[in-house]
Amino acid sequence: MTVKTTTAVGSYPSGVSPYGAHDMAGNVDEWVADWFDQDYYQRSPERNPQGPESGPQKVLRGGSWFINVLDLRSSNRFNLSTDYRFNFIGFRCARGLP
Repeated sequence: MTVKTTTAVGSYPSGVSPYGAHDMAGNVDEWVADWFDQDYYQRSPERNPQGPESGPQKVLRGGSWFINVLDLRSSNRFNLSTDYRFNFIGFRCARGLP
């Protein structure tokens, strides 16, 4: 099934993660807080890497409806300038556990 647009959160309940997260791939690429550095993971802490403190581009995660089906996974990671806008880019509101 090819949708070719965004869909309402929760439209695919069979794809919910074991942690209860919906739509981790296939809706929009999501901006994350990390600045991008191509080589960061080669020297980052093994647990909970935060990314560099600054940079010219931010990280996007996931895979949108617009992207190649082979890249539709939550681990997909790429970078763009923060002034880039398009209808396949969004963000996820999240909170820590109580």
